[in-house]
Amino acid sequence: MTPKPLFILASRSPHRRKLLKQAGIPFRVFSSRAEESTDLSRGCAYLVKENALRKAQDVAQRLRKGIVVGADTLVYTADKKVIGKPRNLQEAKRNLKKISQRPQWLYSGVAIVDARTGKAFVDVEKTKIVMTPLSDAEIDRYYRLTKGEDKAGGFDIEGRGALFIKGIEGCYSNVVGLPLAKLRCMLKAFGVHLLSLVLCVSLSGCMTTEYNLATEQQETMLLGTEKEVAVGTAFAQYVEKENEINTDVDINERVESIARRIAEICDRQELVYTIRVINKDEVNAFALPGGYIYVYKGLIDEVKNDDQLAGVIAHEFGHITAKHALKRMEASYAYTMLQILSATSGNAQMLQGIDLAFASIITGYSREDEFQADRLSLKYMEKAGYDPKEMIVFLERLQEINAKRPIQRFSYWRTHPFTSQRVAAVNQEINGRITFRDYIRLTEEEGAQ
Repeated sequence: MTPKPLFILASRSPHRRKLLKQAGIPFRVFSSRAEESTDLSRGCAYLVKENALRKAQDVAQRLRKGIVVGADTLVYTADKKVIGKPRNLQEAKRNLKKISQRPQWLYSGVAIVDARTGKAFVDVEKTKIVMTPLSDAEIDRYYRLTKGEDKAGGFDIEGRGALFIKGIEGCYSNVVGLPLAKLRCMLKAFGVHLLSLVLCVSLSGCMTTEYNLATEQQETMLLGTEKEVAVGTAFAQYVEKENEINTDVDINERVESIARRIAEICDRQELVYTIRVINKDEVNAFALPGGYIYVYKGLIDEVKNDDQLAGVIAHEFGHITAKHALKRMEASYAYTMLQILSATSGNAQMLQGIDLAFASIITGYSREDEFQADRLSLKYMEKAGYDPKEMIVFLERLQEINAKRPIQRFSYWRTHPFTSQRVAAVNQEINGRITFRDYIRLTEEEGAQ
């Protein structure tokens, strides 16, 4: 039997340790004594890679065996300034005020060194972060409630800092502390397959393979339907504890009636679907694994008819039938889901795991997932007797809303990006072609990104 490789994290960062633990990667901590460079003459990517390699090599030279992982992170602002870990609370407040005003880019260098052979591999991950502008009073309240000074940029995206985030383009775990997807690919180049090492041991017997009618593909999942529902139920309890659920009889009958019609014809008949209305004015909706759908009261107020509301609800059905949220979490947080399944209600570890995994859903799906959910929504709308063209009308209405007011916390824009592209794709799906107006919209939005 091949012995498991020994992983050494060349950092005492609690955030990096937390991510590795939640991913189920066995590791030890061995602090680096390497001196970090501050020379930006060759750019941010070069600097973080250089520092990550210095840290990993410093530790590897003091060991006889093991795979050493070194990392280095910095925040680069739109005005070409570098922001690292603040030295004190006052600097943390100044930094947070600054980075909340304009987009920022977080660079993480990751280096892997084999202590026995000296073989090394270095790469970099870049993630764009857009925040809501913060007032001094908001920043003061934030630092009274939490400690973010030990992170680059001075805020914790996996905690209360998530309230400030409009959107993320790139790797979520990179912002938390370590790009896990990048690390997995780098280790694979070393001949180490993390899923084989971690999941085949801890998830033995849990893999299921089946044909998905929604995606029209044979798919292998870590969790079957029963455990997917258990995960979704845990998330639903979390959501309903944190939000006021609307109890108006007429509103609930309206959304439930639409959901029933779509549930009868959708591609996953093994689930019992539950839809709830969150009593907030935000234009938002999201879905959880296992058949749970949440629509915000603000979105219901904006739709002009049941066909438009059906388009939103059918889109969320599409995410569930294609298992988008489940796949997203399995890719990065499989171990966390096992904690959720095995932990007892009220367990602090369970709540922590739900917090992190739920954030991975609410920060948004990929462009491909959104397009696929739109295609499925058109299919479901037509089969359920709704007018698919009303979906275009509502998407255009969303663009008008976005132009008139700033993005709100957990807005529909945050979890459902690329609206111009979606309008164009829906038009093409319905009419078999893209209009000149769609082409202009598409070009404008892409140029702004």
